[in-house]
Order: sequence, then C-alpha cells, then structure tokens
Amino acid sequence: MWKDVLRRPITTEKLISFSRAKRTGRCLSTTTDSNFVRIIDVSPRDGLQNEKAAVETETKLELIDRLTKAGLKEIEVTAFVSPKWVPQMGDHSILYPKVLSKYDGNGVKYSVLAPNAKGIEQAIESASTVGKKVHEVAIFGAASEGFSYKNTNRSIDQGFEAFEKAIKVARENDIRVRGYLSTVIACPYDGPTSPSLVAKLTERMLDIGCYEVSLGDTIGVGTPATIEAMLSEVLKAVPLSQIAIHAHDTYGQGVANVLKAVEMGVRSVDSSVGGLGGCPYAKGASGNVSTEDVVYALHGLGYDTGIDLNALSLTGSWISNQLNRANASKAGRAIVSKL
Repeated sequence: MWKDVLRRPITTEKLISFSRAKRTGRCLSTTTDSNFVRIIDVSPRDGLQNEKAAVETETKLELIDRLTKAGLKEIEVTAFVSPKWVPQMGDHSILYPKVLSKYDGNGVKYSVLAPNAKGIEQAIESASTVGKKVHEVAIFGAASEGFSYKNTNRSIDQGFEAFEKAIKVARENDIRVRGYLSTVIACPYDGPTSPSLVAKLTERMLDIGCYEVSLGDTIGVGTPATIEAMLSEVLKAVPLSQIAIHAHDTYGQGVANVLKAVEMGVRSVDSSVGGLGGCPYAKGASGNVSTEDVVYALHGLGYDTGIDLNALSLTGSWISNQLNRANASKAGRAIVSKL
C-alpha cells in the first residue's frame, strides 16, 4: 500500500529540474523518487554551539558515538570557526581527530562546518595529526543581507567571494562541500525572503561547487505553505537531488515543514537530536526540529531512514539530561517513557 502512496507522477518542476540538470551537467538522482530519506544529524555542532555552559569534549564524543550506534549515517560533528565567536566549538582540533581515529572508514560521514579557506585548512591540519583526511565540509551563507552582515560581517556577495576561495582549497584536497543557505523564509532583520532570491542563491552555491544546498528556515517562521512556495521556485532552477531542508521549530511547524519538503521530493533532511540548537542572531528562535520527531513522522508515513528510533530517543533523553535542559522532542519523550 505504501509503495502506491509514495509513487508520484512526474511534475512540471521535476521536468524543469531535469532539463536544467542536463544543461548544467548535474544529474538528477533517483533517490528523490525513493522511499529512503537521508537524515543529517547536526546536534554535535549546530545543536551544541549555542549552549551557554561549556560542554565537555568527552560528552560530545559520547553523543557522536550514540548517534552512530542509533544508525545515523551522516553526522556534523564540529565547526572550525574562531573560538572567540563560538566558544563551544573551541575544542574542534581535539574532538575531530578523535572522531576520525575511531570511526573513519565505517561508512558514516562525519562532516565539519568550515565556512572559509582558513577553516578548511585547519580541519585538514587537524585530521593530518592522526593520519586521516577530511572527507566533507560545510560552508554557510544567508539569503538576506541583514543576516549575512550580522552572522559573518560580510555582504552576500562578499560571502560568495570567501566561498570560492574555500571551495578552491577543498577541491585541491579532494573534499566535498555542502552549502547552507539560511533565512530562506524570513530574516529577523530584513523580513520575508523572496523565493526567487533563494532560488538564485541556491543555484549560485551549486554553480561554485557545492554538491548540495541545505535550505534553512533559521528563525522557524515557515509553514507548509511558505515552504512549498519557496521550494517551488527553487526547483525551477536546480535539481531536487541537490536540495536539503533544514527546519527550526520555533512555532511548532518544524515536522510539518519537513514533511511538506519530503512530499515535494526532497530526500535530505537536517535535524538535531532532542531538538537541540537555536540561533544566537535570531531572537526567540528555538532549536532545530528534533531528529526523533522527524524520524517518527517519516516512519509513520512508510519512509525508511535506517535509524533505530528507540536508540535515537534514548540518545535525545541522555544528552538533554547531560545539558540539564528539557528534552524538546515530543516523540522522543513518549518513546523513552515506554522503554
């Protein structure tokens, strides 16, 4: 029954995307029509970076270990950024080599955020201390000038100049680059974001060398309707297979927004166990949509994630206790209460 439900006719957007892919040399992956949804858990980086109290490196390593054992195949583990601006990520050169030493080659991707050439060079140097290489980094930009200046002290165009330098370093070292584009629905400084601008910037990130762009509703104001409007415009320009969704749950719409994106064919979803995270530059923005809630909803619709939901829920409960904060995952709390 579920296979019939999940079969979708080829839409105009997909035909346009395929045409675009042929012209640009990008290829549409069949995963966009599949039953499998990639989950990228960003809790060790995006989830923890705004915690006020210092989180011990060993706690972060155990979180990564628990996520790995729960079946996550893609985990963003740290950020090579200045400790001055993001103190919680100050242990990146200690944590990252330990992760690579223990897990490299196990089939799981352990990526890092490295928003500029210097960050990528630091990641490379860090990995080399244990004889390993960096496989994937993420860069981040914004779809609004106000947020770009506040977050990086650069305009959007200046940000792209930095991206090109970073991607040059990545290419020279055979490192894949994933792009984040934030404030795709609205900006706390500039207001609503134009879907056509999101499409233009997404295409631009792919053109300079990102293999995928994660579209972020940074302040969590999106609804399924605004997500649909944004994605409909984006998919006129780029293939589904190169798009991910990154939802925040400020207004309780995170899961609904993810499901709208998946319904439209997106098969890559960022989330954070226990709903950890937030945005220091967006007042009132709560955490990322929780991995447990997303996985529970996807499994209920017949999608496959390869994740053990019980183990994942126990992980969310554990890290929330470690941080002395309430577990923001409703599904996770309910599941743990029955275990």
